[in-house]
Amino acid sequence: MSAIDQHAQDLFEALRNGRTIAPLRDSINNDIPTAYAIQDKVAALRLADGERIVGKKIGLTSHAVQTQLGVDQPDYGVLFDTMDMTGKGPVPMELLMQPKVEGELAFLLGEDLRDPEVNMETLKSAIVAVQPAIEIVGSRVEKWDIKISDTIADNASGSHYILGPESKPLAEVSTASIEMTLFKNGAIASEGNGNACMGDPLNAALWLAQTMAKMGRPLLKGEILLSGALGPMVAVELGDAFELRLNGFSSTMVSFE
Repeated sequence: MSAIDQHAQDLFEALRNGRTIAPLRDSINNDIPTAYAIQDKVAALRLADGERIVGKKIGLTSHAVQTQLGVDQPDYGVLFDTMDMTGKGPVPMELLMQPKVEGELAFLLGEDLRDPEVNMETLKSAIVAVQPAIEIVGSRVEKWDIKISDTIADNASGSHYILGPESKPLAEVSTASIEMTLFKNGAIASEGNGNACMGDPLNAALWLAQTMAKMGRPLLKGEILLSGALGPMVAVELGDAFELRLNGFSSTMVSFE
């Protein structure tokens, strides 16, 4: 078995059995293309196990986090149907590994984006709805001891997500200036705005659309895009309840049992 296949199998088993693994970066020289190859292998194992791809997620949209991990661009991961916890009530902690939550915007695509040179206007015209989203991030790597290749291989540290109860047309949402407040058990735990996400969550979405098209795996009609955190991550503990407020939208709620 190749090193890529072995790392993919280790991550897949960690996902299934809930036991973390050691960082893998040193064994692949922290190489980004190799990390994406591992991510692809894990995705193939999940697809073979019956999961379906329903969208993509963008990570490392914060300049501060990019600097911390020594990179100058975001990364991406895959959203599977099993990650969507919208309307399913409290999230069982046994589904999660070292969970944290983020507040962000989700975009729903109404058109395929197959052109590697896709521009902002084409992207905007393809977005049919905008929703608040609480992303649950997690890590199969022990103690969140990650560098760039660790998180990429681990599906950009994706875990689950909850979409808000209200959606709006893109024209009604000021994505670059939208204000976000995330409450944990009634107290403010994270604050931010659209500018924290590459200057505008649409900039992150455009990067993803161009990147995926160049790789021959374009973003498709019906897919959900989680566009990146608007403020700092917040750790999750058993019994916690979170409320996400984005100005202009109804609150999005999630609790953990």
